[in-house]
Amino acid sequence: MPSAPLKIVRTVKDLRQQVGEWKQQGLKVGLVPTMGALHHGHISLVKRLQEDCDRIVVSIFVNPKQFGPNEDLDKYPRQERQDADKLTEAGVELLYAPTVDEMYPDGFLTTVSITRMTEILCGANRPGHFDGVTTVVAKLLLQCLPDRAIFGEKDFQQLAVLKKLVKDLDIPVEVVSGTLIRDEDGLATSSRNVYLSPEERQTALEIHKSLSRIVTDLQAGTRTVSEAITAGEKHLLEAGFNEVQYLEVRDAETLELVDSIERPARVLVAAVLGKTRLIDNMAIEPAYR
Repeated sequence: MPSAPLKIVRTVKDLRQQVGEWKQQGLKVGLVPTMGALHHGHISLVKRLQEDCDRIVVSIFVNPKQFGPNEDLDKYPRQERQDADKLTEAGVELLYAPTVDEMYPDGFLTTVSITRMTEILCGANRPGHFDGVTTVVAKLLLQCLPDRAIFGEKDFQQLAVLKKLVKDLDIPVEVVSGTLIRDEDGLATSSRNVYLSPEERQTALEIHKSLSRIVTDLQAGTRTVSEAITAGEKHLLEAGFNEVQYLEVRDAETLELVDSIERPARVLVAAVLGKTRLIDNMAIEPAYR
């Protein structure tokens, strides 16, 4: 049972007032930034932070600055009432749901930008996307000033970029990594999964199979990175994906490309199925540490 009913605030002033009251009481505050359309992956992030924090803030803000001109901003699912019910059930104390005008008032001119790490993978296919992400997350962290904030490994590049953001700007918030959550069939949880038809969802499972095969091959040394990636791309296209935007193996910390597994790495993929863009990733550990 929640310790108190879910409170909803929509302004920075009200957010800071509530968080300030908690901190005056010596309570640790955790922040879970989201764009709503909450699923069990989001709730797992809440549960993880509840292990370390006394009070949880979940933000819901569909950030227009991280969507490109031909992306799904207008149709991105918005369901605040259902989300609030899920947060109440999960024991969350505060929902921060600002309007676009509250987040980006008239005259807003600032962009927070990180180079290199944002120019690869999703950044190469979505120009301007990460500028939108880093700008809104910097604002959310400074608006709330929680003790900890959590981001899921599902968006692994985003997680690495946001760790870099907090480190480089000396933002006094600890970034926690949330374990990637999968549905029972192996598909990584995503708010965009609702766009998939039943047939497409079945095809989408091939992403998990392909990544698992690459990890197995590389950890066993039965294929080179180049061979494993080529086989993986071929598998996904033959399975019915329209496009494989990227399938790469990169260092888990720096996101630099690797051609051998000597440090913890990640295989990352973005592929288009029908009209839906799906991303996923999987850890690769070196055979000998």
